This record gives sequence, structure tokens and C-alpha cells, in this order.
Amino acid sequence: MFSAALSGFLLGGSLIIAIGAQNAFILRQGLLREHVFILSLICALSDALLIAAGVAGLGTLIAQSPKLISFVTLGGALFLFWYASVAFRRALHPEAMQAARFGSSSLKAAIGTVLALTFLNPHVYLDTVVLLGGLSARFEGANRAAYGAGAAIASFVWFFGLGYGARLLQPVFARPAAWRVLDVIIGLVMAGIALSLLVRFLNN
Repeated sequence: MFSAALSGFLLGGSLIIAIGAQNAFILRQGLLREHVFILSLICALSDALLIAAGVAGLGTLIAQSPKLISFVTLGGALFLFWYASVAFRRALHPEAMQAARFGSSSLKAAIGTVLALTFLNPHVYLDTVVLLGGLSARFEGANRAAYGAGAAIASFVWFFGLGYGARLLQPVFARPAAWRVLDVIIGLVMAGIALSLLVRFLNN
């Protein structure tokens, strides 16, 4: 069981560590020290839920539903383009960045954003449900459950580590220029993911 859990932990960790929409948002919230616990918890629990669904066999059903995948792909692309534009506007207007540094976003808005970044991003389903779920077929019984638990634990470790570890970078982000660079990077990440999703939607 330990070997299966370790396999799930390492694979799950390797998939979520790549810079993506969720990670960029949690990093920024961690730097702002805004709603870090609840947002990290939502991301980790969402991953755990999707991983459990994949291990239970949902990945096969999603892979066989092109319409569902196309709907989520288009919706995710539009949302990410919008969020990218918000990040670029923050980078262009220093006064907006200054306000953001002192906690201007409500908990409700932050939760809405993180849920959209999670469930409107097809990459999340492909990584957690399809890929992790598909690879769980190598295991049976308790080992399969251990594999899924290991992958879920990797999500908890990563998101809480990212959210609370971000504050170690706060001396760097004491300068407005650093926030400008961060928001440009976030905008580029979001726009890049959105563009890849749009291309995939148009090619289907």
C-alpha cells in the first residue's frame, strides 16, 4: 500500500506543480495574505474530489463525452481570457496594485474566482480525473485507494505550501515593480492557457 500511495503522491505532485491558473491565483493571494487558508483548502479538496472520481472510474465516462469536454473547454477559455485582462489592467495601473496589496477582494469574490479557475479548466479534469484516474487501473482494492489518497495528499501539501510559503517572498514584493511583473506573468499564464484551450476547441 505504501508503494501505491507514494506512486500517487509523486505523480499527483508532478502534475500540479507546473505553473497553471490555480497556482498563479494562490500565489498572488498568498503574497497578499488574503483568504489563504480557505482558498488553499478549496483547491486541495477540489483536487481530492476529482481524483476520487477518476479512481472510481469517472475518467472513462468523461473521455467518452466530447460535448461535455467542448463545453468546459470553451467556458474555461473565455473565463481565463477575462482573468488575464484583469491581471494586465492591474499591471498597467499602479494605484490598482497598491489597493490590492492591502486586501481589497472579498472572500465571496475570491472563492468564486478559485472555483471558476478550478472547474472551468479542462486541464484539471485531464490531470486529475482522466490521467490520474486512468493510471489507477494498475492497482486493485486497497492499493488503488492508497494511490488515490497519495495523489490527494500531494494536492494538500502543494496548495498549502504555496499559499503560506508565498509570504517568504514578501520582501521582494515590497516594491510596486515586483507586483507589476507578477501580474504580467499571471496575465501571460492565463492568456496562454486560454489560447491553448481555444485552439483545442476549434480543432474538435
